[in-house]
Amino acid sequence: MKITPFAAKVYRVVLGIPLGEVRTYQWVAKKAGRPRAARAVGQILKRNPYPLFIPCHRVVASNGSLGGYVFGSKKKKAILDLEKIISKVVI
Repeated sequence: MKITPFAAKVYRVVLGIPLGEVRTYQWVAKKAGRPRAARAVGQILKRNPYPLFIPCHRVVASNGSLGGYVFGSKKKKAILDLEKIISKVVI
């Protein structure tokens, strides 16, 4: 699978989101150097080749809704809830 330079930046930014926290697609776009590319970030994360390792579930919509997730929104919420619990123990 070919990953574009911008997609690689997006994945690096997402890898930096702390356990138990979320950021918006727009925030990721800004950190990746393209502040107006929130939708592109969503498309990149939709095609995340390693969703178990690149925590795209930590990225949500600006309005607070969960947004999409390859394994479904219920699993996304469950993972985020679990990470919040884990982060209280680990951090």
